[in-house]
Amino acid sequence: MADGRTLAGARLALTTFTILPLRTGRVDRPAAAVAMSLAPVVGAALGAALAVVLLGVAMAGPALVAGALTVATGALLTRGLHLDGLADTVDALGSYRRGPAALDIMKKPDVGPFGVAALVLVLLVQAAVLAALSDRSWSAVVAGVVAATACGRLAVSWACRRGVPAARPEGLGALVAGTVSRPVLGVATVAVAALAVPAVPGRPWQGPLAVAVALTIELLLLRHVVRRLGGVTGDVLGASVEITATLVYLGLVLTG
Repeated sequence: MADGRTLAGARLALTTFTILPLRTGRVDRPAAAVAMSLAPVVGAALGAALAVVLLGVAMAGPALVAGALTVATGALLTRGLHLDGLADTVDALGSYRRGPAALDIMKKPDVGPFGVAALVLVLLVQAAVLAALSDRSWSAVVAGVVAATACGRLAVSWACRRGVPAARPEGLGALVAGTVSRPVLGVATVAVAALAVPAVPGRPWQGPLAVAVALTIELLLLRHVVRRLGGVTGDVLGASVEITATLVYLGLVLTG
């Protein structure tokens, strides 16, 4: 029974956070608990793939092109779902509406000016930071990209911790909200911080500090979002991924 839940959760994590064409298996809250706990692991694997792209393109062309193509690859490998969630969440918050009225804005297929601005800013910052990271040693590049990508998914685990409600009675938010225990979060957070240690040569403290600051800011933002919307949704989780990963990237290059 436990093995079946673990396998189903791993499959759900991969299909939620990547484009891997796996068959849909068991989808329930026990499987969701495993999936959201494994989110940082999937993020680390995705980060390793992105680091290979960044290093490979940087060897053949300008650093900014390498950064832009790496961002594009990340969007491709995740179907752009996290970026879509970022745009929808920012549009809802920018409307100054609360509860069901804000949730209705998130359901609309179009992207408003707040969402467009958020997308442009996040994509530009990510491309520029990745370009800056590409000048470092290959080990620092891998550590930085893996840690930032894993931390983005770790933010999802934190958003799904017990005590955080879902904003709607249906959808991804309702499936995963409140499923992750605090001991799991503690272990995952320490592991992601450890991944970031080699990211800034000569400053082993800067990577873990970037992870800690990014998660702290994201948790404060999440508390605000929960107050406005009444809980988390799939879009909120996507926004958490992009915001947290971007903050970690910034922490790795500022004063670096």
